Amino acid sequence: MNNNIFFCGVGGQGTVLASKLIASAAMRRGIPVMSAETIGMAQKGGSVFSYLRLGENLHCPMLASGTADIIIGFEPAEAVRSLRYLRPDGCVIVNVHPIMPVTAVLNGGSYKVSEMTEYLKAKVANLTLVDCKRACDEIGSPKAMNMVMLGAAIRTGVMDLSLDDIKAAMRERVKPQFVEMNERALDYAG
Repeated sequence: MNNNIFFCGVGGQGTVLASKLIASAAMRRGIPVMSAETIGMAQKGGSVFSYLRLGENLHCPMLASGTADIIIGFEPAEAVRSLRYLRPDGCVIVNVHPIMPVTAVLNGGSYKVSEMTEYLKAKVANLTLVDCKRACDEIGSPKAMNMVMLGAAIRTGVMDLSLDDIKAAMRERVKPQFVEMNERALDYAG
């Protein structure tokens, strides 16, 4: 199965690590992988994007508009801005707790999560809303957000990977003292 996955968020949310964990899990299963990231503004709280392609006959890591099987939106406004990448029958998983990007703060414009959520509901047939703030509060760490989002993405069934695949990749890349918390976050189905 080929998958085109687009990750979007703001710096500090763990977007790039989430992308790398899926890539690592896929490679462990012998699935070819191509990836690219746009992280220039990440340290300043700016937008972060990761493109991840899994499967045969890949020639470029970037995604064309309308080709993403799944968008994993760590931040609601970034998910809305990234919808052009989604294929018509694609899936979107989005964190409903905003972390206002620097560009929104500087512009001083309206930033209403309810409007973004309603827009996503109107445009995306296969939408999963995740309350990462509540999940992280229950798990006990704000750093668990990326694993909560990965768990939600795997549970959609869109990717040919399991939670066990992601856990194995995570154990290889995460410090041992954070493994148990990250496993709870992956399993979180709040």
